[in-house]
Amino acid sequence: MQKLPTGLYLIATPIGTARDITLRALDLLASADMLVAEDTRSLRKLMDIHAIALRDRPLVSYHDHNGDRARPRVLQALAAGQSVLYASEAGTPMVADPGFDLARAAVADGHLLVSAPGPSAVITALTLSGLPTDQFHFAGFLPNAASKRKSALSALAQVPGTLIFYESPKRVAAMLRDACAVLGGDRAAVMCRELTKKFEEVLRNPLAELAEIASQRTFKGEIVVLIGNAPKRSVHEDDISSALQEALETHSLRDATDMVSGELGLPRRQVYQMALKLGKDR
Repeated sequence: MQKLPTGLYLIATPIGTARDITLRALDLLASADMLVAEDTRSLRKLMDIHAIALRDRPLVSYHDHNGDRARPRVLQALAAGQSVLYASEAGTPMVADPGFDLARAAVADGHLLVSAPGPSAVITALTLSGLPTDQFHFAGFLPNAASKRKSALSALAQVPGTLIFYESPKRVAAMLRDACAVLGGDRAAVMCRELTKKFEEVLRNPLAELAEIASQRTFKGEIVVLIGNAPKRSVHEDDISSALQEALETHSLRDATDMVSGELGLPRRQVYQMALKLGKDR
């Protein structure tokens, strides 16, 4: 078996179906001197399916909770001239993945960094969504707290292109409800669940309808949420004022600003200034 040059090799692993792995990734799995994985059990299972022996090679666990402790061992192996392979639990490394700090440290020490591309939940969901693909923004996981989540959504309201999020099945209903309030319920939206797995599901609805569906169902599995561009519309000051006055009846100035800027597709600063003026007049 040909020895790999010293360096850190990133391989994309299947997000569901085990056969969605590239031949190059399998070659690297069989050849690297050290294997590092976000989830060692998942990697061992994948290796068993494809008949790749671990042999006497070290298999190191590397995740959010032990990265600071595991990273020196990996960097020491690189410094000793070894080839090291890193695999995230599923999908492409470095995308919402704890291996980011490891790759950055390897580059900082002058080591070769190689990426073997493959499955990605972000791209898979985008291709299934039917939403525009010429521009898109991946925002990872939104904050858990509702107030911070709404603020994050408000900051994304004017981003051109399709917005893409990862979400937990336990929080997706709350996330969609907040997205509807901040971004406007008429935006096109898609929820992808269990991509490439047996129970794959893709729901395509206006955001308000998708939020309603999520409020009445219990979901399982990994979820990707995609939200389309805000519909273009002509907005007059009177429309903004009316919307703000209605929102301020039941919401704080901050929440009312977030809601109206999202619903009308306007910069938050513009809406906030008008909300301040209305607040003083009231």
